[in-house]
Amino acid sequence: MTKQGHPNFVRPAPRRVRADPAEQEPLHVRAQNPHRHESRPRRPSRPRRLRRGAAAEPEKTEAAPASVTIEDNTGEHEIATPPASVVALDNRTFQTLSDWGVELSAGAVALMPETVSYVKDDAIVDVGLHSEPNLEAVVAVEPDLIISGQRFTQHNTAIAELVPDATIIDLEPREGEPFDEELKRQITVLGEIFGKQDEAKKLVDEFDAAVERAKAAYDDADTVMAVNTSGGEIGYLAPTVGRSLGPVYDILGLTPALEVDDATDDHQGDEISVEAIAASNPDWILVLDRDAVFAAETPDYVQAAEILENSEALAGVTAVKDKQIVYMPTDTYLNEGIQTYTTFFNDLADALEDAK
Repeated sequence: MTKQGHPNFVRPAPRRVRADPAEQEPLHVRAQNPHRHESRPRRPSRPRRLRRGAAAEPEKTEAAPASVTIEDNTGEHEIATPPASVVALDNRTFQTLSDWGVELSAGAVALMPETVSYVKDDAIVDVGLHSEPNLEAVVAVEPDLIISGQRFTQHNTAIAELVPDATIIDLEPREGEPFDEELKRQITVLGEIFGKQDEAKKLVDEFDAAVERAKAAYDDADTVMAVNTSGGEIGYLAPTVGRSLGPVYDILGLTPALEVDDATDDHQGDEISVEAIAASNPDWILVLDRDAVFAAETPDYVQAAEILENSEALAGVTAVKDKQIVYMPTDTYLNEGIQTYTTFFNDLADALEDAK
């Protein structure tokens, strides 16, 4: 079933409809039970689900499970490893968990892009979209570990009440903390939980290398504007706070072509006219095509490149005239993890190096 066929799926609305309150929710922190993070008796471990075609191993006596203590946005948690039943709800983690071969009992499959292998695994119970989640599906799989964050952070308290014996972790980048360090923190903690420390370090090293490449290639005399496109229109993504691309200004030390008062982190960006873009004349334009991930099931989809590069009003803008427009990966809107940013920073570095 396509995401559009899912009963809870809502295709991104035209730009003038700002009706995605979940995207604008501030980070919620669960109410703390003073005993919440202390070790508790564990239920008998369940057998791990076999992958298709895997032969059953002879039954053997297993040693008591090991555990690891990690810290997330709410405090410390002691987690038995490996966790027997895992639920994944955070868009930033889907690709990592999939690449590491972590088996899920349930997950927000409706929020996963086709680039994540879990969408082809019918054994995973779909929790649905953050706008109307099926939290009973979480209860049904008796989770040991729930990886929440981003769109699902708003449901943490409700989930905790439904499955009090499960450990909920939330590693969503924290407001006021450097975004790049928060992405690396997320991957490092997941590596500790799933025994993938080497793999996590490799992802962090690749990310750092991509950042350094882009920094080295960028000339701070060049001005930059970040935008997104949706429903055929352009939204302005402000430095620091703008969705997806806002933090890139801080990470790379980019010089803004335009700064506006009262900029927001609205998922559709702030309204901006092509005349305002033309007047600011950015040397580079960075783009999140918000609708690209849904293109196959959106008949009236208009590609970001068509909107920007074919605009008569923008024809004289340096970034357009010199073809200095860099697009985030196609699935970014549903996959904002460290791998996506590594790819984007390398793409940006390539473009900057070629322009010299």
